[in-house]
Amino acid sequence: MSRRRVKPDELDLWNQVARTTERLAPPKRAPILDVARQKKPQKPTPNPIAPFTLGAVPSDTREMRDVLPALSERLRSAPVKMDAKSYKGMQRGKLKPEGRIDLHGMTVAQAHPALTSFILKSQNAGKRLVLVITGKGGKREELGAIAPQRMGALKRQVPHWLTMQPCASCVLQVSEAHIRHGGAGAYYVYLRGAR
Repeated sequence: MSRRRVKPDELDLWNQVARTTERLAPPKRAPILDVARQKKPQKPTPNPIAPFTLGAVPSDTREMRDVLPALSERLRSAPVKMDAKSYKGMQRGKLKPEGRIDLHGMTVAQAHPALTSFILKSQNAGKRLVLVITGKGGKREELGAIAPQRMGALKRQVPHWLTMQPCASCVLQVSEAHIRHGGAGAYYVYLRGAR
């Protein structure tokens, strides 16, 4: 639906009414002038923020991105610190883990010391590839929750714990496990050789 233009006689009438009133506050815009006395239009200044109306399709079609990429993407994009051939075999599920720990059902307070102990013992035993099973994290909705909560605390915390001391000195590479070893619910941890 197009907007109707104001006719000159309507504008004259409006100006007559406007002259008979008192202003409550100083004018923020230039006063309304007669059509005959208007100067040629000036170029509009570019507005950095486009106006928005409800139901409108955004003109900017750039992808919206999270501040932090997904955990699996961060692990995939991490630099490879181990042998490239072994890394490819590990990613394809061809390497068999020499040890495993299942953190299912543990709280964060129970899982952290258990993981640390497991990593240190595995390295001392000369193991190179171990499997850490965290689970994917269930989907549950709490009644009365103000904001949605991300589930899978262990899945998010384990890679962080492996980059902190004392585990950091033992761990060479962390990556998401192949589907035959647990997929998104487990991590391969490739350990440094025992000294």
